[in-house]
Amino acid sequence: MTMEVVAEGLGAVATHDISAIGLFMQADIMVKFVMLLLLGCSFWSWTIIIHKRSLLAGLNHRANKFEDSFWSGEPLDKIYARVKKSKEDPMLRTFSAGMDEWKAGVIGGVPSSKTLQASLKQRVERSMSVAIGREMNQLERGMTFLASVASTAPFIGLLGTVWGIMNSFTAIASSNNTSLAVVAPGIAEALFATAIGLVAAIPASIAFNVLSSGLNSYADRLEAFTDEFSAILSRHLDSHEVSIQNSKKK
Repeated sequence: MTMEVVAEGLGAVATHDISAIGLFMQADIMVKFVMLLLLGCSFWSWTIIIHKRSLLAGLNHRANKFEDSFWSGEPLDKIYARVKKSKEDPMLRTFSAGMDEWKAGVIGGVPSSKTLQASLKQRVERSMSVAIGREMNQLERGMTFLASVASTAPFIGLLGTVWGIMNSFTAIASSNNTSLAVVAPGIAEALFATAIGLVAAIPASIAFNVLSSGLNSYADRLEAFTDEFSAILSRHLDSHEVSIQNSKKK
């Protein structure tokens, strides 16, 4: 009798493929759905991760080139004219937004009143801040998905595991056979769902933290550029005020 049980156990092992594909094919339909959902989330997460990494690298490279040009002493009007013909970029759009507002404010000449000058400066800063907010909203697309996968994928995988184990125990009760060779394949199929959930969640969690840090650094860079641009305009307005006062003295 013992030999028959061992033979049944060996036969059960032989009929179960414990490879990844085998575990998937032998799983219950609900577990298969969970696995496919997690694999889809993992694929889309990696697509976002690769895209964001290359995007941030390109943005910082272009920002370096623009800042070198900006601080080279070249007149802002020439930079502005060149930027209008250049490839669209968050920093270039931020600069263009500030210059557009500046040019609209001095179309009739630089304001001589301190109040009007302060108002013009505030409008320039506000325009650049709005541009930064708009650009960062575009850049942060997909980050919510990464955060969702990082937080929910393990639980979705656990759902598949619980469902699979329930089916395994139901099958064990029906067959009246508690041999480890019979129990193990069903439990392995169920646990495979949790493994896929972790495979989806761990890279998404790490990437979310890394990419969030990169995006925050780039946003700080845009804010710093706005402050620098505002300082340049302030110096220009101050020099204009000084020239007016000198002309009055003469």
